[in-house]
Amino acid sequence: MVDFGRVLTAIITPFKEDGSVNYDIAAQLAEHLANNGTETVVVCGTTGESPTLSWEEEYQLFSTVLEAVAGKALVMAGCGSNSTKEAIAATQKAAKIGVHGALQVVPYYNKPPQEGLYQHFQAIASSGDLPILIYNVPGRTSQNLSPETVARLAEIENIIGIKEASGNLDQVSEIRRLTPKEFQIYSGDDSLTLPMLAIGAKGVVSVASHLVGNELQQMIQLLNSGKIKAATDIHLRLFPLFKALFVTTNPIPVKKALQIQGWQVGSTRPPLCEADVKVTQKLEAVMKELGLI
Repeated sequence: MVDFGRVLTAIITPFKEDGSVNYDIAAQLAEHLANNGTETVVVCGTTGESPTLSWEEEYQLFSTVLEAVAGKALVMAGCGSNSTKEAIAATQKAAKIGVHGALQVVPYYNKPPQEGLYQHFQAIASSGDLPILIYNVPGRTSQNLSPETVARLAEIENIIGIKEASGNLDQVSEIRRLTPKEFQIYSGDDSLTLPMLAIGAKGVVSVASHLVGNELQQMIQLLNSGKIKAATDIHLRLFPLFKALFVTTNPIPVKKALQIQGWQVGSTRPPLCEADVKVTQKLEAVMKELGLI
């Protein structure tokens, strides 16, 4: 089984002024993340603005990031779709490019029932041998993947875990109760990483790790070594940043935070928009307090 580590970063997609993908900055940022706490770079997820990327842009990003972090971090490709056929094709192509795993989101908009969700992920997994991380984010997909369905999927060899972003700690507890210990649970919310670790999660697919990857690694390692107070202290110190990065739709705030640090990552693609003055001021205040600027 591939070990994707404890801190996975859902990397943003940088754009140029004309709106095209800035592959050079993507490579630089990916390498920076790999040098600062990130063990796996998740490319073309929600934070990477996958809904407005073409498949050609996504495949080029997979290749670009793979080359940039070679020997330093693994690469997980966002290959999900609300079309099972499309998700299978994307996953097979990503596997040929050489990525180490695939992130597969719960199908959005068409709201399949639990049996449809099971068959969707089972079909993707059986179409190859690439490790699959399921992504449950009901706030974006309008459908929750139940713990019972997760338990069924955990029996499939190359479905290795779940990015759980329901925000429901009871659901996380039930998933942990129903699945083998080898099945990996990752927090999909930075602010819930510590509580989820306490009930059996392995780590986090993070947005904040663009800015505090090393601190997140330290927090997780402290908790795992039984130093609960020290881990909690880091969580509480970073908590205002976790919340500021989601004060409006992700990835608007994290892109602005990177711009504040001097990264030429560009704006978001429509229909997302630039961070307003209030969001910018909030980020600047929190980042200044944490010594990030």
